[in-house]
Amino acid sequence: MDQGGGVAVWPRMEPFLLGALQVAPPTKLSLHYLRKMAAYVRSREGCFPMLGWLMWRHIACGKLQLPEDLAWLYFETFDLLAGHPAEERLEWAENLSQCSSPRELDRQRSKLCVDTLQFLLFLYIQQLNRVSLRTSLIGEEWPSPRSRSPSSDREAKTSSQNKNWDDQAHLSFLQTHLCELLELLVEPGQLSGSGQAVKDSQVSLEALQGLSLLLEGSVSRGRNVHPIHKLLSRAPLQTQAGYSKLGRSFSLHPLLAWLRQALVPNPFGMSTCLRSGKKLAWAQQVEGAMKRAKIARNTHTAPPGSKMVLMSQVFRQTLAKDSDKLAGANVKIHRCSDAFIYLLSPLRSVSLDKCRNSTVVLGPIETSIHIQSCENVKVVCVAGRLAIGSSSYCTIHALTPTRPLLLPGNTALTLGPFHTHYPSLEDHMASVGLAVVPNAWDQPLLVGVEGTIPDPGSYRLLPPAEFCPLVVPFRMEGDTCEVPGGLPSLYQKAHEEREKSVQDWQKMVKDAHLNKEQRRQFQALVEQKFHEWLLESGHRQELDSLIPPCIASQDPSDSDSLEARTNDTRQEGTSIREVGQTHLPC
Repeated sequence: MDQGGGVAVWPRMEPFLLGALQVAPPTKLSLHYLRKMAAYVRSREGCFPMLGWLMWRHIACGKLQLPEDLAWLYFETFDLLAGHPAEERLEWAENLSQCSSPRELDRQRSKLCVDTLQFLLFLYIQQLNRVSLRTSLIGEEWPSPRSRSPSSDREAKTSSQNKNWDDQAHLSFLQTHLCELLELLVEPGQLSGSGQAVKDSQVSLEALQGLSLLLEGSVSRGRNVHPIHKLLSRAPLQTQAGYSKLGRSFSLHPLLAWLRQALVPNPFGMSTCLRSGKKLAWAQQVEGAMKRAKIARNTHTAPPGSKMVLMSQVFRQTLAKDSDKLAGANVKIHRCSDAFIYLLSPLRSVSLDKCRNSTVVLGPIETSIHIQSCENVKVVCVAGRLAIGSSSYCTIHALTPTRPLLLPGNTALTLGPFHTHYPSLEDHMASVGLAVVPNAWDQPLLVGVEGTIPDPGSYRLLPPAEFCPLVVPFRMEGDTCEVPGGLPSLYQKAHEEREKSVQDWQKMVKDAHLNKEQRRQFQALVEQKFHEWLLESGHRQELDSLIPPCIASQDPSDSDSLEARTNDTRQEGTSIREVGQTHLPC
């Protein structure tokens, strides 16, 4: 791994994982237009070194002809990566929630500023998901962005076409485009008329900080990870990279050569995690079906921002975990089917990829949850951002301060309000800076490929008549005892009406004055109908998977194992259920 004079430099994961929208970018975000923007922001007051929302809106809408919603989407997405303290995020949410008009909202947004050079690089990496003409015709990139073949069949199967998770694609992107990225950091006067670097172009120390959005590394296989500008503050490395003390800058071409020599795959990326991360597996037999799920994690070695948990092929199981090992991790749930997954810890991000017929209940997600190529999946979450693409017949119950992104390829989605709680939920929300307001779950933003408009009929809002709160069937420590922020009024009313019908049923049974034998017969009939409903609805599997097996399928000494059963269920008769669909004893 040691290259470039004992130093290794690699692509940071989060800008690609969380920052690159999983849709082809507008043509106005190509290098040609970003070079024009780089020159413009350096020549206008109030644009450099920090860029505010009003000036970005002027550039995006007035110069690049982007819709204002899309301009704000990029600005807001970049800010999600900024790592603001939880207290700042909560204060920002409170201020937004007090805006009662578009004018007040615009005034609040105008207070948001981003690092100009880093934002330019962020806009450029949107090209990660650009689809070439050749790709659209034959389904593969040309030239190929993948510089390796998978090291094993398992790795090949687990890896998907999702470039946002693919650290090899990140490396290839930077290897291919590193020169253009550096040119965006150079003073416009040092570039040729076409915006390309000339022989004596310089990158200042301040501009190099912009590159730390994308690059980090370590020296001599050290465990300490540093952003690139910190690495290049060391005198020996500065000399190798073409630093001039007189000009306090790096000569672009020596710097480019040094970076290319030092670039290596991310040692904390998905490929390494699959190959050498800590493996966890379990098996549980449910209704005669057996399949081993796989988990790999690097949370024991990776620095903050690079922690990940990869889960694959959870099949006909209930998986529940509340652990510090999940806290702050980027989680990928891949090819799970007929499963019930509860990850009740504060998370950094979550991706659901190619999952089927499953229910996923998540702790608060600091940045984003992305649902891709899923079918008949129910997701319950509090998240900084929600994005859904190429999915069908999915239901998402969300609490989110940003508009849900509906990307191309969706069919028959249902959006509903967040409808559950667990005892430590509000503490977890506070720890990642998520509040109950504003809540934009019912205001989706449809984002299509340039020149197309997504089908507005690809989603619906959940009708209140179909609404049932979800009960998390585990005992935990904490004070939260109701849905944070409550339910929207129409859904609260529907819930109260359903509760009233339950009470009316109980009263009717009581008023019937059945004798002991009649009560026994009636009880048997109700139970028979209830079990028939459990089988028809599929909830029988859900209940059975909560029963602890007689023989544990894991080594009990493995304290990191994600349980394929509940550690502590409620008293007998309590189950995963939706209120209003439970058996009512007479």
